[in-house]
Amino acid sequence: MPELPDIAAYLEALRPLLIDRKLERVRIATPFLLRTIAPPASAAEAKTVTALRSIGKRIAIGLENDIWLVLHLMIAGRLHWRKPGAALSGRQYLAGFDFAHGTLVLTEAGSRRRASLHVVEGEDGLRALDPGGLPVLESSLDDFAGRLTSANHTLKRALTDPRLFSGIGNAYSDEILHAARLSPVALTKKLTPEEIRRLWIATRETLTAWIDRLSAEARERFPERVTAFREGMAMHGRYGQPCPVCGAKVQRIRYADNETNYCARCQTGGRLLADRALSRLLREDWPRSLDELDK
Repeated sequence: MPELPDIAAYLEALRPLLIDRKLERVRIATPFLLRTIAPPASAAEAKTVTALRSIGKRIAIGLENDIWLVLHLMIAGRLHWRKPGAALSGRQYLAGFDFAHGTLVLTEAGSRRRASLHVVEGEDGLRALDPGGLPVLESSLDDFAGRLTSANHTLKRALTDPRLFSGIGNAYSDEILHAARLSPVALTKKLTPEEIRRLWIATRETLTAWIDRLSAEARERFPERVTAFREGMAMHGRYGQPCPVCGAKVQRIRYADNETNYCARCQTGGRLLADRALSRLLREDWPRSLDELDK
């Protein structure tokens, strides 16, 4: 799922393409995409784009008369810039937003339709779509600590909960936790003040670094290939590869459709976290440390 750095890259690419341009037509190829009925999508047509912003992991396109198109790409949704009037041919094409100089196309890979479009009016309409997560790059250490310890969750769950923190998902939480040298299963209410401070700094520095990098790339070319697996990531998607800090093999916890990657040496004192599937299968044979794993 595109996260805050990816959304920032999309916004960087879209601003020169959309701001002060008239949206001529909205084409919706599948009825499952549009999640609101009033105002209708046609209310955005023949209106000039006046603003672009993010709402958590959503992209909000503001138009005249305070009409907003709010896109949530979910896991497999992606945006593309195509020639004017580009055809929406194929199951992956969900919508086209036509301008005189080009078409913004929304696609979604796979057969499950999770991406969404909401058409809303004004700030009240936008607030109704905001899950309420704290924007960490604008937060103080005290605000961050208060939100983090408001409930007793694992760090991985807390960082990726959109009601607690804005724009952080599976990929960048792995990077943040590695940078902070903290276990993904550490409980928030058991963290020391120094660990919370370390996490706050790591979150800000990791997100800022990736926003700067991806936004710079987006200024050169439209981000057509947004992915959760980036060259230069320390942990995410690097299972079995060496940790760039200590050289130990990157480990993983798998659950449902997600995978958490971590370094046992850097983050858990050498202890391996139980992978639910494998540890259930191997029972007592499941290694509990890097030394046991090497043997």
